[in-house]
Amino acid sequence: MTATPHPDFLKAGKIAGRVLSLVENEVRPGVKILKICRLAEEKILEFGATGIAFPCNVSINNQAAHYTSPHADSKVFPDTGLVKVDIGAHVNGYISDTALTIDLDGSHETYIAAAKNALESAIETVRPGVRVGEVGEAIERTIKKHGLKPVHQLSGHQLKQWILHAGKNVPNIGQKISPTMNPGETYAIEPFATNGNGTIKSGQTAYIFSNDFKNRKKLDHSALRVRNTSRQLFKSLPWASRWLFGKVGEIDVDIALKTLQRAGAIHGYPVLLEGKDGMVSQFEHSIFVGEESAIVSTRRNDEIL
Repeated sequence: MTATPHPDFLKAGKIAGRVLSLVENEVRPGVKILKICRLAEEKILEFGATGIAFPCNVSINNQAAHYTSPHADSKVFPDTGLVKVDIGAHVNGYISDTALTIDLDGSHETYIAAAKNALESAIETVRPGVRVGEVGEAIERTIKKHGLKPVHQLSGHQLKQWILHAGKNVPNIGQKISPTMNPGETYAIEPFATNGNGTIKSGQTAYIFSNDFKNRKKLDHSALRVRNTSRQLFKSLPWASRWLFGKVGEIDVDIALKTLQRAGAIHGYPVLLEGKDGMVSQFEHSIFVGEESAIVSTRRNDEIL
């Protein structure tokens, strides 16, 4: 039986790619980060997705991942630097995950080329039976050709219906022993390039969370209401703290979130920083492992290969 991608997987990819192209044109110095997060999330739904697979990540310079605007965020884009925009859409639980990097003043072209070319090298390597470590080797080799290092503590990941990080990882460096990609599987491949040391450290703040449905700890009324609302609205997918504002009445959302984290009812994803505060670029596509090669679901119409 021939492996073919599910129509909802392809639709989710097309939507995410279209949104990313639109958002890319709106990222400029002085623009509020919150405006970009809201725009991306609104357009994902407007263009026909069932839901948002995870909050729009807008990570700047040494931030590698997981920054999304908190409620009433006043931060704006700087005059110079690298902006990673990472978005996800889902159609009936079939997830697309895609990202690009914007060079705010045109002075960081090497970073753009390194991560973008590494992604294309990785996609060209994908075939049934290929080891994920071979895909990582293609990423590492390409990034190093540009005089930069891969962020080896971050990786791509398998996608399954309703599960963003599902089992196998796709490393950004070569690995001799690693699992294979099989026909019919779907993955997000996301090279990160840096002039730092390729490690990651966690920042002190988290604005993205996910629910732990197994947790049954006793909670006060406010925390219980926030927990139940987040479970009902977001289920198993990651969500932004700002999404709860206006959904739980007069409750202090930030205090309730701290209570829920302490109780283990939710898991926080801190903003991730490059280990030596190096600049970081990222590109990402979602792919389906076809009979002979990768089928890219998130390819953008305006993408120049």
